[in-house]
Amino acid sequence: MSKKKKSKGKGKGKSKGKKNTGPQDYAVRRVRLPDEGELLGIVTRLLGNDRVVVKCTDGITRTCRIPGRMRKRVWIRADDVVLVTPWDFQDEKADIIWRYNPGQVRFLEERGYLDL
Repeated sequence: MSKKKKSKGKGKGKSKGKKNTGPQDYAVRRVRLPDEGELLGIVTRLLGNDRVVVKCTDGITRTCRIPGRMRKRVWIRADDVVLVTPWDFQDEKADIIWRYNPGQVRFLEERGYLDL
């Protein structure tokens, strides 16, 4: 008679994680509102090398940079709503400091913060 071998290590056997049930309805927990010197914007294009083009609420299209603390933790795609801080010495460039999820975007639209 042959004995069954027990599986060892990760990835063997049935997955005990959460099942993907389809689109998530994002709950609004806490929304970071723009402070002084910060603007909301929508990502229009991805340029590569951690740079994106963002159309801001003041009407200016800026080339924005994704800082190192966000690079592999927060994935930014086209049509995402982000919070940016323009550079002091060059107005057509900015840094991305926050990305909003769909529930937070709905909250911002209802309150009148997002007018694009």
